[in-house]
Amino acid sequence: MNRLPKTSFIDRYDVKEFIGEGGMQCVYKAIDRSLNRVVALKTPKNSSAQKRFRRSAVCSSKINHHNVAKTYDYFIDDEQEYLIEEFIEGEDLREAILNKTEKIDPYLAAKILHHLAKGVAVSHQADVIHRDLKPNNIMICGKWNLDAIKITDFGIAKMAEEVIAEAAESEDSMAASKTMIGALPYMAPEMIASVKNAKKPSDIWALGAMTYELLCGDKPFGEGLLAISKIQKAEYSIDNIKNGVRLQFRSLIDDLCEIIQQCMQLEPDNRPTAVELVKKCEMLCYSTEDRYEAHVSRLLFRGSCGFIQPVDCSSGVFFHQDSVYGDNLKSGDKVCYSKFAGNPSERAHPVIKINSDDIEDIVF
Repeated sequence: MNRLPKTSFIDRYDVKEFIGEGGMQCVYKAIDRSLNRVVALKTPKNSSAQKRFRRSAVCSSKINHHNVAKTYDYFIDDEQEYLIEEFIEGEDLREAILNKTEKIDPYLAAKILHHLAKGVAVSHQADVIHRDLKPNNIMICGKWNLDAIKITDFGIAKMAEEVIAEAAESEDSMAASKTMIGALPYMAPEMIASVKNAKKPSDIWALGAMTYELLCGDKPFGEGLLAISKIQKAEYSIDNIKNGVRLQFRSLIDDLCEIIQQCMQLEPDNRPTAVELVKKCEMLCYSTEDRYEAHVSRLLFRGSCGFIQPVDCSSGVFFHQDSVYGDNLKSGDKVCYSKFAGNPSERAHPVIKINSDDIEDIVF
């Protein structure tokens, strides 16, 4: 699909294919002929987005960190604006993780939060507030192994000291805006009152809300406009995460729940800064072992344990239900797991149930 008037720009960028679109922009895969590399070419979808496009480019270009998608170039061609960013070969957090399982184990959640906190910390040090942190704006490479975690789409990012232009226009159309409705479950209460109130603590709130969803499977305040009253009162149940957690996960879950509660303090000044959040994440003890996909082949001892059957392993990988984050597994369930040496069989820990159809016994 190609929505551009042409496929070559300023004698440097050649567009290869349409990738997708967000609330403000269309995204294309392109080749930078000068540096012989693949890049993402973005262009605003409408005049309203165009007013903020250059300002967004200036903001994102101030950030240089491996957990933030890099901005390479900005130019105008035939009165149309274009932004060149790092091309990320992967999927957003919702496509890569959330849509493939009910919830993820605390090891994966801790790793995601840690990397996002580092990206936000660098952004805040550059006086850039993202203001739209949500799973669709987080890119994941390497599937379950999370080889790269990058914050992208500073489409409504602002300089910290900048007066937010067109605020009235944005607020008037909030209820009708699909983009704003998608952002609502992660929006801090001060932003519900007015988007002019968005400051650095607003991004910290969003990180807490996303981490809650990763661990629980549900958004902390629900979805849509019905979530507004709960967000305004910071009314959510941390017990939805803690209830039924098995002993092997309890310590890390408790640590993550404490961080979530600190991030989602009603008073913005009571939330940790991004730098403080990074330090808290550095104190977490979480595994980063390789992840695999396979299925449960059989259960033993009244279902208390069993074997995961990788495609190219005749003996299988042993697991106990105590190593499962979530409900007990059944024979035939598809799972994601890490494995460790054992005798006579390798041992799986942790294990989560997934709904992916393309199961392979490989390191992703």
